[in-house]
Amino acid sequence: MKLYVGNLSYDTTEDELRALFSQAGTVTSVALIKDNETGRSKGFAFVEMSSQVEGEKAISQFNGFSLGNRELRVNIARPREERSPGGGYGDYGRDSRGGGNRNRRGQKGGGQRRY
Repeated sequence: MKLYVGNLSYDTTEDELRALFSQAGTVTSVALIKDNETGRSKGFAFVEMSSQVEGEKAISQFNGFSLGNRELRVNIARPREERSPGGGYGDYGRDSRGGGNRNRRGQKGGGQRRY
């Protein structure tokens, strides 16, 4: 059972989470989510317990638990939502049907090439 653990201190480590959640049962994996650029924790993690019973025990035991002067939020992890392709810019850059400033070959308009 995969659990979401939120409201973590930025100083919390994967080892600390593994030690804490092992009190509720067997921890299969711990993934502390970090910023790609800075490597700093984003303040949440995913902890996978070996069974649903152990996962439910961990939720009841650690939701609201104080760790690093922070009150943990622990619940069942939801499936990751699909992101739409294109980075949120809508139809920009697509051919004449969607607006943007592109010619038939998908290149930006604006004069001829000089060689």
